[in-house]
Amino acid sequence: MSSLFGEVRQTLVPDLRSPDGRLLQLLIVMTFVTGLVDAFSYLVLGHVFVANMTGNVVFLGFGLAGAPDFAILDSLVALVSFGLGAIVGGKLAARVGDHRGKHLSTAATIQAVFLAASVVLALVSGIPIAAGYRHALLAVLGTSMGIQNATARKLGVPDMTTTVLTQTITGIGADSALAGGQGSRAGRRLVAVGAMLAGAGVGAVLVLHVNVAYALVFALLLVGFVAAAARRVC
Repeated sequence: MSSLFGEVRQTLVPDLRSPDGRLLQLLIVMTFVTGLVDAFSYLVLGHVFVANMTGNVVFLGFGLAGAPDFAILDSLVALVSFGLGAIVGGKLAARVGDHRGKHLSTAATIQAVFLAASVVLALVSGIPIAAGYRHALLAVLGTSMGIQNATARKLGVPDMTTTVLTQTITGIGADSALAGGQGSRAGRRLVAVGAMLAGAGVGAVLVLHVNVAYALVFALLLVGFVAAAARRVC
């Protein structure tokens, strides 16, 4: 148990002499952002995610089978937009990927532009959100999260993909001593899970009890912070 708490502490307050250093903390923030944005997309835009593409593939299957409340077009817009964002993120990595701080800062800046567009769309669309605005929101949010995921993949900080937790959760059990592994880095992985859980919870509270746009505003502020901090401290 003490080693678990030690891993959590090292994740939240990393050794600045380590290769990842502050980068690890900033990716935790981006994982929190994923929870915020997916809370907005699922609760406001219908049964669709903008970061969790595994879910969208499943939802697309439901829609094709005729299940009610699962829109085929919504899932397709999210999937295609995420893919386009990943292409943007990949091109960006090819240009500035040799400097990790600059890479994250530039990617977060571009992502912030898309999030700012989503805030404007959410504020002018009204509730319930009309189909045209919904698809526009899915497009800009999906693109922003595709950029984020491609960037995290290139940065390669272990267990900090920022948008996908399936392998992270699997690793907690599969790599554990109970399974005959050498150690699961459970502390770091639990921090990643907790960050997304907290983001989703905060996002849901903002959407359901405050203002639907505030989850996106909060996400924009955090991504802007990451963009500024990454260039200065990484």
